Amino acid sequence: MSLKQKLFGTDARAKFRHFFSIMIPILITQTAIMGMNFFDTVMSGHAGATQLAGTSIGGNLWMPVFTTINGILIAATPLSAHLLGAGKRREIGRVIRHGLFLALLFSCLCFTAGFFLLTPVVQRLGLESEVAYISVHYLAGIGIGIVPFFMGTVLRSFIDTLGGTRLTMQVYLTALPVNAALNYILIYGKLGLPALGGIGAGIATGLTCWFIFILFSLIITQHAPYKNIAIFRHSASVDKALVKEYLRIGLPIGLSIFMETSIFGVVAFLVARFGTAAIAASQASMNFSSLVYMIPLSVSMSMTILVGIEAGAGRWLSAEQYENAGLAFNWSCALILPSLFYLLRYPIALMYVTEPEVVEICVQFITYGCFFIMGDAVAAPIQGILRGYKDVNLPFYSSLIAYWGICAPFGLFFDYVLHHGPYSYWQSLDIGILISALILFWRLQYIRRKMRNTDSAQAN
Repeated sequence: MSLKQKLFGTDARAKFRHFFSIMIPILITQTAIMGMNFFDTVMSGHAGATQLAGTSIGGNLWMPVFTTINGILIAATPLSAHLLGAGKRREIGRVIRHGLFLALLFSCLCFTAGFFLLTPVVQRLGLESEVAYISVHYLAGIGIGIVPFFMGTVLRSFIDTLGGTRLTMQVYLTALPVNAALNYILIYGKLGLPALGGIGAGIATGLTCWFIFILFSLIITQHAPYKNIAIFRHSASVDKALVKEYLRIGLPIGLSIFMETSIFGVVAFLVARFGTAAIAASQASMNFSSLVYMIPLSVSMSMTILVGIEAGAGRWLSAEQYENAGLAFNWSCALILPSLFYLLRYPIALMYVTEPEVVEICVQFITYGCFFIMGDAVAAPIQGILRGYKDVNLPFYSSLIAYWGICAPFGLFFDYVLHHGPYSYWQSLDIGILISALILFWRLQYIRRKMRNTDSAQAN
């Protein structure tokens, strides 16, 4: 047997074709979501620096909240994938129904927390009164769409797991111009409406969430693969055991994502003391790194679906072959893209900033970002693979150790002891993601040995 057959099976082309049929629509979907954030930022900025500052503060407050809850809710993907692989297709409806219940519960918690805590928290930030006002009301605008946003996360997991990643892509590509049009109308005051500035961007986001949710609802009620799986037609009673299983998988995923997203917020805060040039350069570099991260993230999401289905069916060898396909693609990107971005670091910096001082700092950040991209290319797909196996606790501990046990202290050491300046925290991010990648890679090897032993025992 050749190495190619050993790694990918006798029909490697079919494995890669199936992998790309899942991954590419997810990548386009994630890019469309980034495009919505881009429109929010650019249009708010054109409405004035104060408007942009208000939406930025609001966005930074909202990000760790929604990414954490989203992480919990996407447990619907591995749960549904295992049922699909095990031939229990009709039971998927119970998982999705309970996911929608949790989405509604988390939405209520967000509304309650926002009502009592939002204004006091923003006031404690010491912002200018107008910036604080915009921040609060920008988040209030987003609040219009919190319920459909979280419920849409569950429905997207349902659609994607059953092979509908192309449908999800079409939904978000349709929503992208709708979001841009709503931003234009509400931010600048068109069609006889008042100009709401950054607050209008929040309302546009909330309304777009409803638009996306309606499209997802139409898909699951009109398309045959989904409407045959009962979600709303059975008893609405809550299965405590299923909720417990959902949270057992979802909470570590959500907390793991929180560990990652929160460290970036802390880094942005710590870099701020080095002045405006450092802030602008760091923000530009993070924006570019986030855009590139859509590739490993899309591979990760694809791996959760493919590995989850194979694991649910007990096809451990096939699961490993799909893993190899995803890792081969992503690790190829890890070798090619950082090298390309390093060579193009000056043109990339000039896309964001023009002042010579800021460009030079940005170029250094992008250089460190290339190492970060390499680490992500290793770590992200393995996270998706482990989620496919419902192995979610170690990735959480990996994020906790790598980002808060290693990255944060090293950054402070590089800054206050070695005096590496604003680069200290990007250097520490590189170390953190490297440690995380090594821990996850070790875990993957352990899981693979365990699955092979299971496969051998079943064969005997």
